[in-house]
Amino acid sequence: MNDSAGTRKSVLDRYFKITERGSSVAREVRGGVVTFVTLAYIIVLNPLILGSYSADEAGAKRDVLGNILPVPQVAAVTALVAGVMTILFGLVANYPFAIAAGLGINTLLAVSIAPQVTWPEAMGLVVVDGIIILILVATGFRTAVFNAVPPPLKAAIAVGIGLFITLVGLVDAGFVRRIPDEANTTVPVGLGIDGSIASWPTAVFVFGLLLTSVMVARGVRGGILISVITTTVVAIVVESVFKAGPSGGSNPYGWNLGYPALPDDIIGLPDLSLVGDISFGAWTRLPALACAMLVFTLVLANFFDAMGTMTGLGKEAGLADKDGNLPGIGKALAVEGMGAVAGGLGSASSNTVFVESASGIGEGARTGLANVVTGLLFLAAMFFTPLYQVIPVEAAAPALVVVGAMMLSQIRQIDLSDFTVALPAFLTITVMPFTYSIANGIGAGFISYVVLKTATGKVREVHPLMWVVSVAFLVYFGAGPINELIGG
Repeated sequence: MNDSAGTRKSVLDRYFKITERGSSVAREVRGGVVTFVTLAYIIVLNPLILGSYSADEAGAKRDVLGNILPVPQVAAVTALVAGVMTILFGLVANYPFAIAAGLGINTLLAVSIAPQVTWPEAMGLVVVDGIIILILVATGFRTAVFNAVPPPLKAAIAVGIGLFITLVGLVDAGFVRRIPDEANTTVPVGLGIDGSIASWPTAVFVFGLLLTSVMVARGVRGGILISVITTTVVAIVVESVFKAGPSGGSNPYGWNLGYPALPDDIIGLPDLSLVGDISFGAWTRLPALACAMLVFTLVLANFFDAMGTMTGLGKEAGLADKDGNLPGIGKALAVEGMGAVAGGLGSASSNTVFVESASGIGEGARTGLANVVTGLLFLAAMFFTPLYQVIPVEAAAPALVVVGAMMLSQIRQIDLSDFTVALPAFLTITVMPFTYSIANGIGAGFISYVVLKTATGKVREVHPLMWVVSVAFLVYFGAGPINELIGG
């Protein structure tokens, strides 16, 4: 019995290279659980972005024919696709990078694309986006671009992602909030409500942030996971006493996502009827050039969001080489590209690598085994969605802030004395959080790098692919005016 168990363990160790990467099965399991807990909000948030409860409700996301995606069905396919692709990524690429519905692209679909086409046609465009990305991987172009990025910019991408996930955590927890337009001020954001931490959910976040920080500073094993669980328990107690209630978009004092109270139902069968509900009719409904611009926007956002995220996560996990390149990146990029195809086929929107995986890496995850754990929890979530909603985002957000602080250390690898490097790095780092987009930060950094190096007589330091990508980003940033010209 013991020999058999030992053999199974050694096979697991050899396949995932657990010992080789300085990890253990326990650390991988903990890391996988932490990543899921930190990322579970996507099962709630993605349906709210893409779906609607009724076509008659205010703000319903209707397509060109007035149809909607039902929220419960979107929740089911969101968990399904994330689970399958996260496991596949772990088994093939052997990295602890979870995959789920990308937040930038789902918003683009709901706000810009679906109103012009039907929902099945919008998902068909996502499938085309994924196929193009897979072609770019197969030709070696995507890997070549990944390796062409200079090391200082790769370090800047990691730092930018750290600030990005920090801002995501602070905003999700209500610690940082957008100041309403009626406040008649030029200040865009502020602390809490009216400059103070005025809600119990935000106070719970602060407690969780301090607890997580202490756990990490003291090197407690499983500290991040223990903190999330402890903070969730505290949230349940706080809610039972003070009755803050859910936010619902109208209660600024309530819980943002996830409600810390036992649900009426714990288990239920998922409705997967949206799987396969796609169409390629957008190419006949819209002018071909207009359709091509929509796909181009999807491709560029997918391409560089994933590249930037994997760069940052790989460096944080210590898996990248001295130039910031990841071994076997081709396989990782191929599976990530399949996430766009799978997301479209499942009507869950394009799936991509998520920066929240940094929380699991902070817990010690270094291999694809952590992804298998995360993926299995996603699949289970299809049946236990009400139970997972007990964990409020205020309990998971502290992990993002703490890991963001950890990723800041990468700035030491940037030569800030050289302005041709310092400014592109600065723009990469700042534009990401300020525009809520990894791709925007990368684009700003790439374009400024090419311009500064060329203008200062250092054009030979610029890889030819950096020129190609910079031109693509110029088109990407000018997509609005270009679409107007096409429409005109």
